Amino acid sequence: MGRTAAKALSAKQVETETRPGYHADGPHTGLYLQVTPVNERVTRSWVFRYTSPTTRKRRELGLGSARTRKLADARALSGELRLKVLNGVDPKDERDKDRANAIAARAHQITFDEAIIQCMTAKAVEWKNIKHGQQWQNTLTTYASPLLGRMPVDLITTELVHKVLQPIWQTKTETATRVRQRIESVLDWCKARGYCKGDNPARLKGALGELLPKSQKIKKVEHHPAIPYKRINEFVTDLRMQGGTAPLALEFMLLTAARTGEAVAAQWGEVDFNALVWTVPAVRMKAGKEHRIPLSTRAVEILRAMQVTKQNEFVFPGHSLQKNSHMSTGTCRIMMKRMLNFAEYTPHGLRSTFRDWAAETTAFANETLELALAHTIPNKAEAAYRRQDQLEKRAKLMQQWQQYIDTTPADYQILKFERTRNAKQSEAA
Repeated sequence: MGRTAAKALSAKQVETETRPGYHADGPHTGLYLQVTPVNERVTRSWVFRYTSPTTRKRRELGLGSARTRKLADARALSGELRLKVLNGVDPKDERDKDRANAIAARAHQITFDEAIIQCMTAKAVEWKNIKHGQQWQNTLTTYASPLLGRMPVDLITTELVHKVLQPIWQTKTETATRVRQRIESVLDWCKARGYCKGDNPARLKGALGELLPKSQKIKKVEHHPAIPYKRINEFVTDLRMQGGTAPLALEFMLLTAARTGEAVAAQWGEVDFNALVWTVPAVRMKAGKEHRIPLSTRAVEILRAMQVTKQNEFVFPGHSLQKNSHMSTGTCRIMMKRMLNFAEYTPHGLRSTFRDWAAETTAFANETLELALAHTIPNKAEAAYRRQDQLEKRAKLMQQWQQYIDTTPADYQILKFERTRNAKQSEAA
């Protein structure tokens, strides 16, 4: 394969040349069109040929396909490379060095999820207890990881941090402020380790602080009044002294962390006494999705007691003239108003009581607690991956909840949370 005459190439020639070999783009430019036979066709690519200023040896540097890099662009690039050679720089050595640096930089990259694990490992000695560390990680996994988890930390921007916080900044202000602080801590750790540079994008003083309203000025959301979890034994003791169906419905609601409407409309066909599971159909769920609830020992006792006086298909029948009706949701509210020591609280607030107890006294993951309450997942991507409902974990959680409810404050210090071995046997009998 020989060289063609040293005259400038034309755009047409670049597109149609089929003769194998190097075709110079004029004299002394160093730019060549290389035509290479491949099976029954040819490929055309650019090559810059020069004498190395450091070794004085002839070298070649590929400049890409002629289909991608047009003639004018190839000429401009070869002109830049000739200047480098005149200035004593070997273009190929320079490119090899840049590629090596890029590979080294990628090897030193770390994703946000990887940073969470390494940062927490480094800070483990700072946690007050194991639960503190779990809560720290759970908030980041729940709110930050869906967007930032797989992203290299050096690519995280203030805009991305804002996208994480904005949906919960006004509705879950306390949680959102903790998430921000924890993202900032992780990125500070990354900066100290050299994984990223510059200002911390989660730093509140600066751009992020201008994008978010001041947390202390956000109007507080009024939640349903909830009984302090340390008074729950007192509440249940008082409740069990009341007569009728409403107290049993309220206690069942408390033991299952169900919403009022879900509990009072429970049907016998939804209860599996063998599996110790109550399945609430999607039509009665706020999120429109079927929800399985594990039943603790006491929850099954209540169901057995209601089974003795079974009137219709509903576990908690109503007293209306309709033969096939369930208890009104207002009945539970009236029941609590009659309990003078707890009249200020609401049935729906019992869910918050359960949530507060679980968060403060157990080491269950935040995801497990949210599943127990059948809360929806705002992030669609995260929701798509969460296919399991952690029924076994939640069974242990609800049994521990019953144990706590049945324990007087004086005995809290000796309380041991564990699912009784005969729980299933006693209820299936």
